[in-house]
Amino acid sequence: MNRAHAHTRHDDAPHGVHQDHGPDGQAEILDLDAEVLADHLASVTAWLPLAAGPRRIVDLGCGTGAGTFALLDRFPDAHVTAVDASPGHLQHLREKACARGVQERIRTVQADLDDPAWPDLGTPDLVWASASMHHMAHPGRTLRAVRDMLAPGGLFAVVELAGFPRFLPEGAPADRPGLEERCHTASDRFHAEHVPHRGADWGPMLTAAGFAIEGERTVAVNIEGSRSEAIGRYALGSLRRLRDTAAVTLSPDDLTALDRLLDTDGPHSILRRDDLVVRTERTVWAARRT
Repeated sequence: MNRAHAHTRHDDAPHGVHQDHGPDGQAEILDLDAEVLADHLASVTAWLPLAAGPRRIVDLGCGTGAGTFALLDRFPDAHVTAVDASPGHLQHLREKACARGVQERIRTVQADLDDPAWPDLGTPDLVWASASMHHMAHPGRTLRAVRDMLAPGGLFAVVELAGFPRFLPEGAPADRPGLEERCHTASDRFHAEHVPHRGADWGPMLTAAGFAIEGERTVAVNIEGSRSEAIGRYALGSLRRLRDTAAVTLSPDDLTALDRLLDTDGPHSILRRDDLVVRTERTVWAARRT
């Protein structure tokens, strides 16, 4: 799945600001997300209310495999069916699986989960959907399809991040303090129109689809990035995508300041900062098929 981080194309970026991310750029940011937030992802999989380790797992909207590999690590007897709309993401996932020696435990399926007719994904004990449900055009239909697919008593885990992470200190950059928050405000307006289920409370929708909520947990993420090259690249990729959705409504001065941060050749590049912190929240709903 993971069709969006919905973005538009802007061609007015200065030298060193590469706005045409393409599928490879999206794969990179998904990999960085997995690397930077690995410990938090592991804590979520450990929290899941499971009496026994699942043997059959479906990862809906698997992207490049952050959840797939976390679940394989957590449940060593499990096999995962990884589902995504992007053939490029699935190929990247398969290559990573081979490098890790777990290719025999993974099956990949290319599918658009907004299509009413899903491919046969088996009868899993656990369905995992991380940062994918809010992209569904008809989430109620998707939830019912998951319920029908699950084995009796099976668990559905819905995991969502609270939008793009924050990286900069409150007073940064010095010439445009509060820039990042204004970018998020502009981007939120875009997503409210184009991705209306982003930030939704999935509890009531899960209940309406025939699930019993067994747990809900919000995990605060606050990772110091001063010594991490990965966090610098994660911040760069995330702010590039934030620019895509915020640029139309940002002031010219804010857009100029943002482009200075994104100019990897310039002295103000975000890659040169030693004060980055990853700040976000991750919420997980654990719902049982009744």
